[in-house]
Amino acid sequence: MPDNCTQPDVFYFKNGAEGECTNTKVRPHPVKRGAIVKVPVVLAELSVQINVDSLITLPEPAFEVKQIKKNLKLTQCILAQNTNKLFLRGFVRKNITYSTRDCSNHEGFCGDIRHYTVDVPWSCVTPVKFNVRKPAPPLLNGSEEFQYLRKKELGPEFAGKDFLESGDFSEFNQVSTELFNELPFCEIISATITEFDEFLGRKRPHGVIPFEEFEFRTIEEKMVIELTLKVLQKRQVAVSAFKDKDCYEGCDEKMLDGKKPETAPAEIQQVADLVEALENVGWKKA
Repeated sequence: MPDNCTQPDVFYFKNGAEGECTNTKVRPHPVKRGAIVKVPVVLAELSVQINVDSLITLPEPAFEVKQIKKNLKLTQCILAQNTNKLFLRGFVRKNITYSTRDCSNHEGFCGDIRHYTVDVPWSCVTPVKFNVRKPAPPLLNGSEEFQYLRKKELGPEFAGKDFLESGDFSEFNQVSTELFNELPFCEIISATITEFDEFLGRKRPHGVIPFEEFEFRTIEEKMVIELTLKVLQKRQVAVSAFKDKDCYEGCDEKMLDGKKPETAPAEIQQVADLVEALENVGWKKA
């Protein structure tokens, strides 16, 4: 460290006590007259089963697999509209922890715990049933040609009053339209991976080692992936007006007490009406 620099004092950040800081509520300022917003709209929610069979070769002989950590990655999710086919692609990142041998005798052996990380690719195509809402139909591009009338005199072999009227072939005129559609996309909800791994090519290593120990380098794995995801598309949605100016906070408490705001929004009013109807037939809140 240069002589003109001083050692920073970081003692404050090292103690175990955190200073208390205060906060105050801030009243939001929403659009009260209703609005049209563009938001992702759920089209379908589905669970896809993906079967994967692969071989993994370790960089060195191993004697035991200690742990395999798995993380699913999705790299492609494309909906082919008008066919309702969903193309999925990705990989499973696997971190394999295994034991090796450095020295051994008849009673045991010792070595290092090492790891190997590999990406196992997968892909599939699955049909989609839109159980929430159908996607907006794609708008097609178009082009139209137009031309102008041209009138010209004929040659001397025609009568003097004769003439020719037709489209002008000396020019080309066109109106082209491009329409840009919103592409449906995916959002992962959960992934469950069930796997069965088998060690192939197990053999006795050279040297002295306990009789039950074998080394291997190849792992055959079979995975069943249960992938749950949503298919969404950005759409324009009309949002109703927010009418109750005094219900920015505490609306849930009013509903729990069975009290309706004087001018509650439509959604809150429907919940209150449902609670009142259930109470009329003998239902009691917990």
